[in-house]
Amino acid sequence: MKLALALIVALQVSVCLCDLPQPSKELVDKYTGLKETFLKRIVHFYEKVHESLETLAEGTITGDKAKELAEHVKSDHRAQAIGKLISGLAEDLDPLVEKVRLTGLGVYEEYLRPHIGEQLDHFIASVKPVLDTILPAEES
Repeated sequence: MKLALALIVALQVSVCLCDLPQPSKELVDKYTGLKETFLKRIVHFYEKVHESLETLAEGTITGDKAKELAEHVKSDHRAQAIGKLISGLAEDLDPLVEKVRLTGLGVYEEYLRPHIGEQLDHFIASVKPVLDTILPAEES
């Protein structure tokens, strides 16, 4: 009897989890815009750091060793195979990650946005000018 009851409850929970809400187009567009801006900030920061390290490393023994090691890794067949494996896994997992992302946005919009959406928008709007100063998305 207990086993049957546990099975029924488990089936009800799994059915409930299948009916998760889908996000609106407005929320998906807003999320995509914020994500793209964030990624631009990261890429720009990486380029600046890489440029700075390159100028610092020129002509030093450590810098020459680092360049030699980077060239070795680029030409190493094992490193290339690992890189291809990781990129292949990322491509295979991309649809699953997108589905989880959309489900998370749908759950946020349905259950959390009415309660914390306004505060979150205000926080993002107040942090944006600071990020534009410290970590710009594009070269100014």
